[in-house]
Amino acid sequence: MDEILRHRGRIVTAADVGTIRALIAGHPGASRRQLSKLLCESWSWRQPNGELRDMVCRGLMLALARAGHIELPAHRCWPPNNAIAHRRPAAIDSATIDLDRTPVTVRLAAVGPLVIRQVRRTGDERLFDQLVAEHHYLGYTRPVGEHLKYVVWSASGQPLACLAWSSAARHLGPRDRFIGWSAEARRRNLRYLAYNTRFLILPWVDVRYLASHVLGRIARSIARDWQELYGHPVYYLETFVDPERYRGTCYRAANWLWLGRTTGRGKDAPTRRANRPLKEVLGYPLTASFRARLEAA
Repeated sequence: MDEILRHRGRIVTAADVGTIRALIAGHPGASRRQLSKLLCESWSWRQPNGELRDMVCRGLMLALARAGHIELPAHRCWPPNNAIAHRRPAAIDSATIDLDRTPVTVRLAAVGPLVIRQVRRTGDERLFDQLVAEHHYLGYTRPVGEHLKYVVWSASGQPLACLAWSSAARHLGPRDRFIGWSAEARRRNLRYLAYNTRFLILPWVDVRYLASHVLGRIARSIARDWQELYGHPVYYLETFVDPERYRGTCYRAANWLWLGRTTGRGKDAPTRRANRPLKEVLGYPLTASFRARLEAA
């Protein structure tokens, strides 16, 4: 196979480059966006939810153009970078959102029954964004791809915690060895994993066992919530813990498994040397048959 480029798991061959050139020549008035959609349709290149992989395809075509393999039409407009524009949420208007910050230092039973609600695409999403931006040590970063957001309230309606989940990392050695899947199975089924990107117990809350209790509750509902929003379930959860800050006690108490440590290289380490802190990798299978499901076609 005459490989020209590899982009987001797709191998582009010389024949593919010829197809793209013919597509551009056959649609001289088309914009870059229109060409990427036409190419996606030609390749039947779609997301798991059936939508065209338009953004990924545009990135692929741009990479080919920069390498000199194709010539794209000139830019017609320069849309704003939404990732930058929405990196930090707008401040909460205290006149419209009543946020109770009264200290909570009681037993777990005294704050229940807890209300744990998935707030992605709801009116409470802005509350989640602002609480994480204000109180999590990593701040708020707008997730890319599929993601869910949860807010935990006490029985009296006071917010206690926030948790964010997003698409999993493409390559993670300890996780991949634990699952035992092939590279092809990982590429095909990565969407069935969810990564816990943020876990925040709000600073005015000191309730013993709250964190592990919340993790257990969400583990029982997240597959259904993911199915409802994105049309497919998840079978496995994962997270990273910075050992210089935390011990990951709540995850272990909720029966998460310690799988090893990251290499500290991330995805941008051409020298193959560590360029960031090493993190503990923890995982939680949601079903006993997770390996069979993740290895399946």
